[in-house]
Amino acid sequence: MIQTMQINPNVSLSYIPMEWLKTTTLGIYIHRPLKEADASMNALLPYVLKRGCGLCKNTTEMAKYLENLYGASLSVGVVKKGDDQILAFDAESISDCFAPNQEPLTAQLCELLLSILTTPVTENGAFCNEFFTQEQNNAIDRAQSVINDKRTYAGLRCLEEMCKGEAAAISKLGTVEGLRQITPQSLYAYYQKLLGESVIDVFICGQTDIEKIRKMLATTLPTVSENALIPSEGIFRKNASVQTVTDRMDVTQGKLSLGLRTNIAPTDERMWGLIVGNSIFGAGAHSKLFNNVREKLSLCYYASSQLEKFKGLMFVNAGIEFENFQKAYDEILVQLDAVKKGDISDFELESSINALLNTYESAYDDQRMLQGFYLGERLAGTDYEIADYIEHIRKVTKEDVVRAMQAVELDTVYFLTGKEEQ
Repeated sequence: MIQTMQINPNVSLSYIPMEWLKTTTLGIYIHRPLKEADASMNALLPYVLKRGCGLCKNTTEMAKYLENLYGASLSVGVVKKGDDQILAFDAESISDCFAPNQEPLTAQLCELLLSILTTPVTENGAFCNEFFTQEQNNAIDRAQSVINDKRTYAGLRCLEEMCKGEAAAISKLGTVEGLRQITPQSLYAYYQKLLGESVIDVFICGQTDIEKIRKMLATTLPTVSENALIPSEGIFRKNASVQTVTDRMDVTQGKLSLGLRTNIAPTDERMWGLIVGNSIFGAGAHSKLFNNVREKLSLCYYASSQLEKFKGLMFVNAGIEFENFQKAYDEILVQLDAVKKGDISDFELESSINALLNTYESAYDDQRMLQGFYLGERLAGTDYEIADYIEHIRKVTKEDVVRAMQAVELDTVYFLTGKEEQ
């Protein structure tokens, strides 16, 4: 289904034809290794670049340009997958064939994105100070606001403690201190070497003249200065003993986050059993965590598990009353042990498989989900199609689940509790 072509050693273009939808999406992803020194730069740069370029000098001109493309949209951001911090540029318009006058809308969107990437607005050999200052303040606000969502914050703190000293512990948003130290000059100097030293993935989902897009990329993106690789340090291995970390804040509900190591890489055949096992354990209303810890025993307001397959990690997150910490913690591990021992009903296995199949099949109608899927496969080095996932998941047995889940080990226990709690 996906067609991939190499623009130069660092840049690839992937085309996913989707004739049954009336829109086309274009995504450009710049891969950077997670480093303390660069994380804040990467978190800020896409937003500064979006403020103005050779084609559209400011946000007003950019809004007008997009409106002339029948209300096309454009957004930027930063994504983290494993050891990879990704600068993301995303755009969408109606497909060329549905344009009233058959205009090449995707090519015009691509022209805008390439202008944003290669011809930013500058002054005195640096980024425009007005644009920079405003976006620097916005980036600081984003980094500071993470603490406002205590559920997300607890998960991030668990990851931070679990992977301390490793790249994956670094926040995709950088740090407040790091962001404050950046200047228009230092960010511009960093930008000047970025494109030629990074792996860049371009994804087109929909209908367009892909050869025209390929030529635009080939003639616009800079000459490669070095052959880059997608950042990866492999999966994590368990610490010598389980560590427990407690933070105290002015909160009314405790947040429990458990970090586990799966010891299973994305290329491991046990991954299929792990995906289904995670679903049985805590990924949905059919799961053991939902039905036992939440519904039957009423030990939490929510409880779920999710995989981070790029680093071989699994996380459990639960919202609990402070006094229920030990009961909830014990019961979560009881449910994990049940999956490891094969205490899995036919209903749980079938419901988990069906839920996963529905998720994968729905990707065919969601361009960004499909784009994200193929990007993830590229990062994992597996290059599976959606159909491969569907085929493998259908075949997973209880024995496959047990074999995979028995490799899962508890590593870190993080608890966010109230200031007055003991």
